[in-house]
Amino acid sequence: MPSAVRSMAGVTTLANLASAISVRAEEASIIAELKAGSEDAYAWLIAHYHQPVYGLVYRILNDPADAADTTQEVFLKVFRGIKRFHGEASLKTWIYRIAIHEASNQRRWWFRHKRRETTMEAELADGEGQSLALKDTLVDEHESPFDCAAHEEIRSKVEEELSHVQEPYRTAVVLRDIEGLSYEEISEILQISLGTVKSRLMRGRFALKQRLEAYARHVERDLGLKIPNAQVASLEVRSE
Repeated sequence: MPSAVRSMAGVTTLANLASAISVRAEEASIIAELKAGSEDAYAWLIAHYHQPVYGLVYRILNDPADAADTTQEVFLKVFRGIKRFHGEASLKTWIYRIAIHEASNQRRWWFRHKRRETTMEAELADGEGQSLALKDTLVDEHESPFDCAAHEEIRSKVEEELSHVQEPYRTAVVLRDIEGLSYEEISEILQISLGTVKSRLMRGRFALKQRLEAYARHVERDLGLKIPNAQVASLEVRSE
């Protein structure tokens, strides 16, 4: 490798390291303020993490009201537990771990107590919740009105079918393909090995692909469209 290239690579590595150190130092400062009860730090935490946590919880529960209640519970657990947080993982990883734990508990409760309840109000709320989640993650502002409506239908279908992918594979797909987390972050959040992360992700993507195959053929044949090449909407089972 030429010395100039080696030098540039070294500079890049040092820059990345410096950036990582800076981020960790900033996070340590915020954590210290949270532990001290700073209202500004709590306001920052909610502003920074509320929407990502809600989106994650919503995709596990598929109910906007339950997702909102569970998100509140997540932040209560964060506020109560911050003094016991010692930086074993990043703040984001720790918060996401709490969110998945609370959502999973709520989901188990739902299957035990609420599964038989079906009301028109719940159905309407679910539809509104889907629109909110999709708008915040997958909308394309540069589409024509027709394309926007057609692609919104596709996105809704993808989200609907994703909600039927069996756990724990769905959570792996959500964390990687929607939240954009690294394998290492997912491994920390779920407390599983990297191999298990990749296995769950592959199975989740394959399950989603199977559920969407017939719909994809319909969309391409009748509307002349293709499933968007966004991460979660991709029908290709990737091996990363």
